[in-house]
Amino acid sequence: MPDIRFDQYYRYDALSALLYAFAARHPALMRLASIGKSHEGRDIWLATLTAFAHGDDRDKPAFWVDGNIHAPELAGSTACLYFIHELLSGYGHDPDISRCLDSRVFYICPRVNPDGAEWALAEPPRIIRSGTRSYPHDEEPVRGLIREDIDGDGRILSMRIADPDGPWKISAQDARLLVPREPAETGGEYYRLLPEGRLENYDGHLIHTPPPAQGLDLNRNFPAKWREESQQTGAGPYPASEPEVQNLVRFIADHPNICGGVAFHCYSGVLLRPLSYQSDEDLPAEDLWVYRKIGDQGTALTGYPAASAYHEFRYHPKEIITGAMDDWLYEQQGVFAWTVEIWSPQRQAGIGDYRYIDWYREHPVEDDLKLLKWNDEALNGAGFVPWYPVDHPQLGRVELGGWDPLFTFWNPPPALLEQEIARFPKWLVWHALLSPRLEWHDLSATAVGNDLYLIRAVVRNSGWLPSYVTKLAAEKKLVRGVICELELPNGARLLQGERRMEIGQLEGRAHKPSSTFGWAGSVSDPTLHRAKAEWLVQAPAGAVITVRARHARAGALSAELSLCP
Repeated sequence: MPDIRFDQYYRYDALSALLYAFAARHPALMRLASIGKSHEGRDIWLATLTAFAHGDDRDKPAFWVDGNIHAPELAGSTACLYFIHELLSGYGHDPDISRCLDSRVFYICPRVNPDGAEWALAEPPRIIRSGTRSYPHDEEPVRGLIREDIDGDGRILSMRIADPDGPWKISAQDARLLVPREPAETGGEYYRLLPEGRLENYDGHLIHTPPPAQGLDLNRNFPAKWREESQQTGAGPYPASEPEVQNLVRFIADHPNICGGVAFHCYSGVLLRPLSYQSDEDLPAEDLWVYRKIGDQGTALTGYPAASAYHEFRYHPKEIITGAMDDWLYEQQGVFAWTVEIWSPQRQAGIGDYRYIDWYREHPVEDDLKLLKWNDEALNGAGFVPWYPVDHPQLGRVELGGWDPLFTFWNPPPALLEQEIARFPKWLVWHALLSPRLEWHDLSATAVGNDLYLIRAVVRNSGWLPSYVTKLAAEKKLVRGVICELELPNGARLLQGERRMEIGQLEGRAHKPSSTFGWAGSVSDPTLHRAKAEWLVQAPAGAVITVRARHARAGALSAELSLCP
């Protein structure tokens, strides 16, 4: 194994070197390739992990994992690295990992957005939402607040400015804490808060906060219900307009063996399922049942609650999100996909049952005191910077301080990183093992006359999910049924049957009831997970016939039959 640590965040060159080292030391289990370039020209790496001795990756059901599409959400990259490490070190030792890599494949893209991550990890950091391309305009703002490190300490904090009209005041319970001023309150000392930064063309009176020049949100650029800029900011000029998103869309569309996926984001400590823009009531019931089953297991293995993005993770009750990766995977690719929001400082501080987004709009001051106590005891005070005076180039005397968000709120502090990302490998492996799996049930050549043989191929789905994976995919006819093909040697003739035939979809165990007794009496359990193809062939004894079966999602099989009279 390469010399890797999980108590730090890696810049692009170091991350690339680690991926190269993993692939070089485990060529039988991992291959590394670039699926394209970023806006600034960096390779976007894709690790393919499977036991290649047991078949090519395209002939196996696959599972997609990615991270770090948003610039400062760096823990997603490390979660992917950790998962790669666990798969490689666990093969041959962990039964589930071994079975998974023998029969399935993982496509892992640790850093979807290498440019944005480089900005976040630079010294000093430059914090943007996602892509580094200037959008929707080519020029920087000419007026207003530009977020940056103004005192050169390598951090971007908050600025506290005394203002009689300010909405904040110092808490009586902890002088570091600012709390909201009461609606009718007067006569106190009040403050205005701004992100740390400089002011362009300040007139001495009005402080504007213009949108950043880099206004893209790559997780609004996917084709699922994409909306133009006037309807959803940051979505880009057209679906998959950005190279980082194009790379993913092209690769996934070209790999129909992908049966599910997880995108690692930060933060909130929750497993989010689609759709972001549609109620659960509008999903096929069977898909909702499966999503809940997967979510329940995810909660059991990770400790994170599972939630609907539409019902429980809305940035505004009257607004919806479209163009997200997980929505595209489910809506247009027809597979079960999740967004995992790594890390919850609130939960670390003992704030248990809280509303992920609503908490920031309104919460009790006791929660802030719990967070400060956690900072003091668990982080040795490193997460919250006490306010200190600074001479601002435009504003004069201000105070800097508050939460250091990059490695306290947005990502786990390095010392707590490994224990947080260690939650996920077992769930990812379990999730991948749900995929459909094509296997031979029966394969035979029976002599029925002089040089006449009945060739019979019966395939089965040994996986839990049906071959089509989601009910939505079946309704949209996104995937073909099982294809069976016959390859005849010279001198053989096909007398009955078609050389290539489609024999339908194979059910799994996902939609079976949990009771052996139902409304109509005992539960009927027919063999809908099997399908059969037959051919009548004329060939000399000893001839060898090749039979193949394939399904885009369930895998591929090939076998040879020697004809015996």
